[in-house]
Formats: sequence, C-alpha cells, structure tokens
Amino acid sequence: MTSLLLDVKTLSKSFGQRKVVDSASFSLKHGQTLGLLGPNGAGKSTTVSMICGLLRQDQGEVRIDGQLVGEGNNAVKHKIGFVPQDLALYDDLSAIENLKLFGALYGLTGGVLKARCDAVLELVNLRDRAADKPATFSGGMKRRLNIAAALLHDPQLLILDEPTVGVDPQSRNAIFDSLEILKKQGRALIYTSHYMEEVERLADHIVIIDHGKVIANESPQELYQRLPAQAALELDLDRTPDAETLSALAQQAGVTQIQTAGAHLDVALLNSGYALPVLQWVNSQGYTLQHFSTAKTKLEDIFLTLTGRSLRD
Repeated sequence: MTSLLLDVKTLSKSFGQRKVVDSASFSLKHGQTLGLLGPNGAGKSTTVSMICGLLRQDQGEVRIDGQLVGEGNNAVKHKIGFVPQDLALYDDLSAIENLKLFGALYGLTGGVLKARCDAVLELVNLRDRAADKPATFSGGMKRRLNIAAALLHDPQLLILDEPTVGVDPQSRNAIFDSLEILKKQGRALIYTSHYMEEVERLADHIVIIDHGKVIANESPQELYQRLPAQAALELDLDRTPDAETLSALAQQAGVTQIQTAGAHLDVALLNSGYALPVLQWVNSQGYTLQHFSTAKTKLEDIFLTLTGRSLRD
C-alpha cells in the first residue's frame, strides 16, 4: 500500500515573538518510515505535538487519511500512536495493569483488550515480565513498555520521540527489532532521534528541520546526492607527495577534493567505485601505500553541510 497517510501543510507555531515552526510541510505514505531530524530547539517536538493534536498550530493543517486532525477527542486521532520521550508509566502498577489502564482509555475492554495486551507484550519481548512492576525494569525495558502502550489501539501511524534516550546498546537493538517488525507489518513510523545511525538504519524518507523550517524532505539516497563526494579514501604513503603528483591526482576521474598532512592524504570521491582506480594510479607513480581505508558519506556529513551545526547542538 502506497497511498498517502499523513499530510502536513504549512504548519507554523510561535511562542511569544519566537517562531518555533515556520511553514513546515511534508507527507508520509502507508508503510513508510520517516526520520525527523534537527538540532536541539529546531522545532521537532513542537511539530510532533501539532501532528498529534496536542498543540494548536497558528497556521496550516494536519490530515490523516484525508481527515483533519483538530483539537478535542476526534476519531482520527485514534489512528495515531505516540511514544513520548518522557516515560508515561505507573511504576506501582504491573506491566499488564499499565497496559490495561491505557487500553481502557482507548475504549478497549474484555477479550479485545486482553488480546491486544498479549500482542504488544509479545512484540516488545516483555510477555514474561507482564506481572512485574516497571519500577523493577531497566531503562530499556521501560522504553519498550512505553512503545507497547502506544500500540494498544492498533494505530496506523506510530510517532516515536527519542525512544532510545538513556538505554544501553542491547536494549537499543531490542527496540530496533520491534520497530523493524512493525515496518514489515506495514505500519507507518515517524522517528526522531539524536543518533544518526538509528535514522540511517530505519528511515526510508528523511525530513530535516532547522530554525523551524524544513530544509530537506527526501529519501536518504537523494540526500547523499546533495554532497559533491559520497565516499572518501584515506592514504598513508611512504613519503610526502610533491605538488606535481597532487595536481595530477586531483585530475583523476572521480576525485573531487584532496586534503594533505605530510604523507597522509584524504581523497574525496564521487562514489566508492573510484577508490580502486585511484589506488592503482598512486601505486603507478612509484609511491608505496603504508595504509589505506575507505568510507562512505554518512548522514552526519549531510546534516552538518545543510545546517552548519551538529545534531546535538
């Protein structure tokens, strides 16, 4: 299914004289995962709050399956599941009691509620801890229970705001496993994170917000094409190359930029397919390679190019 699920048009929001979100527009199809990125204070959380109908926008609209998301208890909101960054759990209730409470808020009862509780606990691999209280859980287990609560009503769109903050690598992988199962089921996801590698792993579409404005809205492949180099080659030679050699190297096919530090060279390439010919050319010039390594352009490189600052700034 590829039809449009979420349509965000010209969303704007100001607090006092400060415009936090400025005419943000993007969309999401059924079964698609969207990575929402931006430095701290860029407007991500405000945007998410308006999508969920938790915050009234000054301008613009949000539609789910063509239906307008507004304030109050309108039915279209039931198509959204929200996993907030701050844990929304009751430590004195067991995991299953937490889920039953949240399920009741969605109007689930009886056998339907029990079946949904069993299904979401299975998904996040917490079925064996159903009778235990979250107070006894690790940070990662609490995060997984938080995700389970957001899935109880079987939403079409799951929005996750920094779902791996403060968790260990093993717990992070467990969360990824659950999210990848949801992707295979055709669930649409919006994922915000400070960890670029998470978005690279999960997202098939990326929106970057900076100073409240959408500055990128495309697939990862299209984002990579924005940079003049999509791969890099690091070389350590047996001696410092002379100016004539460096000038000739800069003219080799696929080479876009060279940075030198003595016998160490960083060579930017259009793509990784040019790495071997460049290595062969350097060798043909009588230089001996002491060490070399290759690397692909990362999402972090693109982000820094577009915003001029780190995601964690």
